[in-house]
Amino acid sequence: MRHTRHLLPALLALAPLAAMATPVTYSIDPVHSQVVFNVDHNGFSRSFGRLRITEGTVVFDRDDWSKSSVQATIDLASVDMGDTEWDKAVRGSSLLDSDKGRTAHYVSESVEKRSDDEGVVHGKLTLRGTTLPVDLPFRVNRVGKTIYGLHTVAGFSSQVTLDRTAYGMTANRGSIGTDVSVWLEIEAIRGGEAPRSNDKETSDAPAQ
Repeated sequence: MRHTRHLLPALLALAPLAAMATPVTYSIDPVHSQVVFNVDHNGFSRSFGRLRITEGTVVFDRDDWSKSSVQATIDLASVDMGDTEWDKAVRGSSLLDSDKGRTAHYVSESVEKRSDDEGVVHGKLTLRGTTLPVDLPFRVNRVGKTIYGLHTVAGFSSQVTLDRTAYGMTANRGSIGTDVSVWLEIEAIRGGEAPRSNDKETSDAPAQ
């Protein structure tokens, strides 16, 4: 009983430390994550395309965003412009050059919090053998369980404009715009909670 009297205050003193949030690692879900871009086409319209994120991780600390980080791999050969011949042209050596370098990589260097749900990732993008700084303003959409409680998901949105010529894509300046608008919609699953393959169809079905 004497030991119990001393143990209880010690546990109560440690409780706030146990309750403090710590960095949590999430794996980017390639099924529910998208890279969408558009670029001016001859002044007539803006053409849209999509790329797949094949893998990546997000480390997120709700209490201290400076401890957060992100890294992602993008499959350049997956480009989808809505037309087979156009896909082939964009994959070609004058643009994405996916035969020479299949993937692009983004790695953060720091994360800055600007409001309760908005911040900026400061990092570097490697594309076509060129590595340049790229800051990604982002919004934390939601962190929580899916409707079936199968796993915990962190969702983020980001938008940035890139100069394609900075990465060596200098062809077709007369018909293709220089500035490329890029949107990222990211869902990442908390480590150890990745869904089974047969959960993919049902886990996001509308609630009954």
